[in-house]
Amino acid sequence: MLDVNQLRNGTAFEMEGEPYLVLNYEFSKMGRGNATIRVKIRNLKTGSVTQRSFTSGAKVEDISLQRRPMQYLYSDAQTAFFMDPKSFEQVELDKELTTEQLPYFSEGLDVQVLFWEDSALAVELPPKLTFTIKETDPGEKGNSVSNMYKPATLNNGLDVKVPLFIKQGEKVIVDTRTGEYVSRG
Repeated sequence: MLDVNQLRNGTAFEMEGEPYLVLNYEFSKMGRGNATIRVKIRNLKTGSVTQRSFTSGAKVEDISLQRRPMQYLYSDAQTAFFMDPKSFEQVELDKELTTEQLPYFSEGLDVQVLFWEDSALAVELPPKLTFTIKETDPGEKGNSVSNMYKPATLNNGLDVKVPLFIKQGEKVIVDTRTGEYVSRG
């Protein structure tokens, strides 16, 4: 058993017979009352994301997920395919379970695939990835205020806001958890 006070981002647990992964953990205590733990969790079987509140002291079933390094190969209409670079074993994941990460996938991308009871359930992307700016407006000369942003389209089709000094063809680093520009690549 796992005390809900021990839940953190990335922790896996079982509740009502379903495996969950904590996406966001929030602890709040009001006055003399009990502490409340709010978590944003993803059901690893269905891919659905929900909010859940627990009172301090509640318990959930601890599970251990195996993280295996794999490479993204390709996707078809319903499935994303991954390969173990050592054994060349291929794993299929329902595209619904990778909806949020799919825009970041590119052929040969190294990811962590989460397994529970020998079933592939989810994909963990690296926290930051580098992309090339495919299309953006040119920055105006003398317009170098650091908090000004303009829209840009990356080589993977994702739209992101970048500083005015970034030009088409430059490499940029994007945070895969938020989809926001981090720095030049």
